[in-house]
Amino acid sequence: MLLSRVRLAHVGPFDDLSLSFEDADGAPRRLVVLFGGDGVGKTSILSAIASTRPGYAVAQLKSRGDDGSPPLVVTDWMLGTDDPARAHPLRVASPNARLDEPEDAALLRRREQALFERRAAEGGFVLVALSGARWFSRTAIVLTTPERSILRYDVRAAASFDDATRTDLARETKQVLSFVPVAAALARDRAKNKPEARPDARADAQAARLGALERALRDVLEALLEGHDATYVGVDPLRLEPVFERADGQRVDFDDLGRSARHTIAFGALALRALASAHPTGDPRLAEGVVLIDDIEAQQPAHRQRSLAARLRAALPNVQWIVTTSSPAFALGCDLSDVIALRREPSSGRVEPHEGPDAVLH
Repeated sequence: MLLSRVRLAHVGPFDDLSLSFEDADGAPRRLVVLFGGDGVGKTSILSAIASTRPGYAVAQLKSRGDDGSPPLVVTDWMLGTDDPARAHPLRVASPNARLDEPEDAALLRRREQALFERRAAEGGFVLVALSGARWFSRTAIVLTTPERSILRYDVRAAASFDDATRTDLARETKQVLSFVPVAAALARDRAKNKPEARPDARADAQAARLGALERALRDVLEALLEGHDATYVGVDPLRLEPVFERADGQRVDFDDLGRSARHTIAFGALALRALASAHPTGDPRLAEGVVLIDDIEAQQPAHRQRSLAARLRAALPNVQWIVTTSSPAFALGCDLSDVIALRREPSSGRVEPHEGPDAVLH
């Protein structure tokens, strides 16, 4: 599932904004960078996308004191591997949306949207949202019912970009880093030690799945941590804390890594967890999905910002990364075609998108 287009009407600072995330060939771009300063609606766009997708579409909240038209969001999704037989996009709209379309077309759209809401609950249709207010506390790892937490993707989970009480990513990230290698080792041992006269296809399949997930996790972290002077080692056998090794051979816990490395690790680990949970039978590194990251440059030094987009693409090549930034250093590390600049026009006060060469002119 990849996003092709989004339209926001009366949402945030936008009266009626339409954005295309397609490349010159009409395919969804794998990287979309929303670049702009404060107050131009970058977070509003991410929030609108997260709340209007297959499996989860809710009405947009009106601004306090706004008596005008109700806000609405319309998104077009190319379902890709989630529905290979479907060649045209799936349109998802806010429940209160009244679009300029015939009544029979509106009825068909609503029925189709309801159908895919049910289908999305069965697997696939991955969207991960990471707030710009994310942070990492020094908290001990807790592993509880991993089959219902780590290995389960809830397509109806609401994303929040404004609630700072829900943006501590330390425990969630450490759960992925610790559970995956432990579970893979246990599954391998179980499959290896079973009696030859009693083949267990379920144990073999479980070992294969968890082994593939462990390899994918190591590959993702290797790609993301390039230039960070840290390598993922595995899990401390006594404390079950994820362990990393610096270039000088010193081993450190996840909590002792630099803030830049912890943020970068979370991008990959949480995205991979969702992909593996929603697509349990395939290679999670090759699965499709959408990852929304607000203020991607937060806690990233300037010399690492320019390479961050390339590292994300290398880590999970089939994921569509839709990110916001106010950092020129990050934007300079991206292709010009991937950047959409949002600027408030001095004459009208409206926020307008700028693409191509116009996106880098000031």
